[in-house]
Amino acid sequence: MTRHYPARQLQNLASDIFVAAGLERSRAELIARGFLEADLMGFSTHGLSRVPANVKWLESGTTRAHGEPVVLYDAPAAASWDACFLPGPYVMHVAIDHAAQRASQQGVYLMTLRRAQHIACLASYLVPIVELGLVGIIMASTPDEAFVSPFKGRTPLFSNNPIAFCAPTSADPVLFDVSTAVTAGGQVARAAREGRQLPEACLKDASGRVTADPTVLGKGGSVMPVGGEGHGHKGYALTVLTEILTQVLAGYGRGRGAGDGEANSVLLQIIDPRLIAGHADYLHEMDYLLESIRNSAPDDADEPVRVPGERSWSMRRQRLAEGVDLYPGVFEGLLAQARRLGVDTDLVAR
Repeated sequence: MTRHYPARQLQNLASDIFVAAGLERSRAELIARGFLEADLMGFSTHGLSRVPANVKWLESGTTRAHGEPVVLYDAPAAASWDACFLPGPYVMHVAIDHAAQRASQQGVYLMTLRRAQHIACLASYLVPIVELGLVGIIMASTPDEAFVSPFKGRTPLFSNNPIAFCAPTSADPVLFDVSTAVTAGGQVARAAREGRQLPEACLKDASGRVTADPTVLGKGGSVMPVGGEGHGHKGYALTVLTEILTQVLAGYGRGRGAGDGEANSVLLQIIDPRLIAGHADYLHEMDYLLESIRNSAPDDADEPVRVPGERSWSMRRQRLAEGVDLYPGVFEGLLAQARRLGVDTDLVAR
């Protein structure tokens, strides 16, 4: 029987764990909120499953518990911050608050962040953006990470480099978070731990042979860009684009970031459509577009064409109401950390 956990209690438990690990309450709550949002929308490899690793980084000093981002550049329409290895989810929430305020004043605002310690699920940051009626674009990469190979190559060069986007509508938002690689590193690692093959052959071993075996990633193998063996030039181009916009534009890439582990480079752009197209015209065109998508003929009559993010937002609504069915082992991992740190664990599944 699947166990469901009340969302608020999960967030409180994660927050208590981070406080016990040395974070002040306000920061712990922001990080816990971000991880919970990932699980609410189905991004289970980057949700509450990330709590043990983040606690470990805090305790080892890899993640800084105290301090604020350093402002490297500040202009009316753009800024660049150095997160200085502060918790990525905390820095992202602070940056979004700042960028949203600026975008609401002038229409568009762009930020780069460097050395943000593993920001985890990009989709989780779209929620506060779209709830403000704003359009958001987020890209991230990891300068010290290399497991995605270029098209027609087999040398691991790039990180997973996700792109996330959200836009408000008159109803549920458009929202998505996609990798520029065929599959995410978290999915490969999970398959390897569970001793199973990946659903498709999206990896290359060290000799360049295409395979579904997740264990090749630790033996000189690589993940292919989106499009795989046949059309991977498209995913490869997007990978290079994200590396430039997140790393090169932030001045923190594979040259300066070597050896910095899970620290991320980030591009954040927020747009206020009310100051660009005008609210009424924006909603009219958005709703017309989405209606056209939903009315398009499906391949299977029992599976209507969906708008990007529709399933994730529906899942989020359901899990907030009925409880969160965590991926196997995630709740047990939270309990282990809580008990080790002396945190109350009276959370009861529904």
